[in-house]
Amino acid sequence: MRARYERGVHESSHGIDLAPMLDFTVNLLIFFIVTAVCVKEFAISVRRPTGADAASSLAASIEVRDDGEVIVEGRVIDLRAVRANVERMVANDRKSVFVVAHEDAPTGVVVAVVDQVHLGGIYDITFGTAQ
Repeated sequence: MRARYERGVHESSHGIDLAPMLDFTVNLLIFFIVTAVCVKEFAISVRRPTGADAASSLAASIEVRDDGEVIVEGRVIDLRAVRANVERMVANDRKSVFVVAHEDAPTGVVVAVVDQVHLGGIYDITFGTAQ
């Protein structure tokens, strides 16, 4: 009987079992590896002008002023008429547009102008700013 009692005392004094902690760490590692591979970043490609005469090297220019006015080739037009003007540019064999947004131009108007340009058939858009 005495041998049984001694064996029970020695078994309970071995220390902390680290196997569950290692399992947890491996599971965390697998989780982070799987999620890091699945994360995708979305962005738009923007080509910045390289020189001071970038606007003159492109075929057409569209300007968005601080008050939300849209100017296409020197004429003030309504936002709804941008697509028709862009389609006219495409018919005249113009393939690119220079969009100039003033510093305090409404972002929603700038995005709407770019959407109308895309719908009109021009996908080569260069952005610039004016103060």
